[in-house]
Amino acid sequence: MDDSRWMARALALAARGRGLTSPNPMVGAVVVQDGRVVGERYHERAGGPHAEAAALAEAGARARGATLYVTLEPCNHVGRTPACVEAVVRAGVRRVVAATRDPNPRVAGDGAGVLREAGIEVSLGCLEREARDLNRVFFTAMERQRPHVTLKWAMTLDGKVAAADRSSRWITGEAARREAHRLRSQSDAIVTGIGTVLADDPALTVRLDRPWPREPYRVVVDSRARLPLGATLLHTGTPARVLVAVGEEAPAARIAAIEASGATVLQCKSRDGRVDVGDLCAQLFALDVSGVLLEAGSELTGSFVQAGLADRVAIFVAPKLLGGAAAPSPAGGPGLALGEALRLTDLTVRPLGDDWLFEGAVSDSRVRPS
Repeated sequence: MDDSRWMARALALAARGRGLTSPNPMVGAVVVQDGRVVGERYHERAGGPHAEAAALAEAGARARGATLYVTLEPCNHVGRTPACVEAVVRAGVRRVVAATRDPNPRVAGDGAGVLREAGIEVSLGCLEREARDLNRVFFTAMERQRPHVTLKWAMTLDGKVAAADRSSRWITGEAARREAHRLRSQSDAIVTGIGTVLADDPALTVRLDRPWPREPYRVVVDSRARLPLGATLLHTGTPARVLVAVGEEAPAARIAAIEASGATVLQCKSRDGRVDVGDLCAQLFALDVSGVLLEAGSELTGSFVQAGLADRVAIFVAPKLLGGAAAPSPAGGPGLALGEALRLTDLTVRPLGDDWLFEGAVSDSRVRPS
């Protein structure tokens, strides 16, 4: 059907906003009149014009009697921009085809319902699965009221993230490392642990071929506020984009010193003497963080797994063998029982130079702890 054809075009447009629209979703819109596109746009950045309003403005008078294809139900609330349903009604379109409903619980009303009341035909569900997959981060954030978490690591073919002496540079090659920076660019926050900072002194910045216009938060989980004041991440990028999550036992003098460096300290609840990662996620969500990329050592990764806070994995695998009983694996801690193992769905595998990238969603079939 033509509906699928035009919706696919709207989805391709929406994807151009990847990494730039959060906490808003990626949205594309296409206005079709007599089988021809008369206007098309996508949401380019948070705070900028919404896709529907921009596409209708481009179409102008040609939108009257046309069909509007949009990847998300038009909003019916006023935020940093006016409600999109008002622009749709004013434009005089005959029909609206939306891929999926808006899951935002703060939406003040039913956008589709308002359009129907105005006499506009509304169809929902065209390429819905593709639309939800495109905005998986947004849907997780809205439906669970916490960030979507992607676990990312690089390992050898025998499952080692470092050698027995803890050296890990570099397990994978240049192509895999470039892809890792693209993953960073699509995230609102990059989270690591103090152990990784003390061992590797990372910058946690986005380094692509062209300067990236949006700087993710760089978050260090540091229960006792041990972050060195000379750490590279404190002196790279914008200091205010550095967040240091400390536990309840963190010394006040160390907290004050970190804050004096320009970083923001998140004082989190503790669990077993460490930062409670559930509370950390809640605090990040309050800062409009919808998507987290976890680049951490085995203990912190294990904490997220144990807490049921893993939504997706991005695993870079190098065709190497390290061996060694003391060489760390990706996720430490007590681990899960075999019957509780996280299962991956929609798994994809692709080559990156000599390495491979495995990506997949964590299945919801496991009952997650609250």
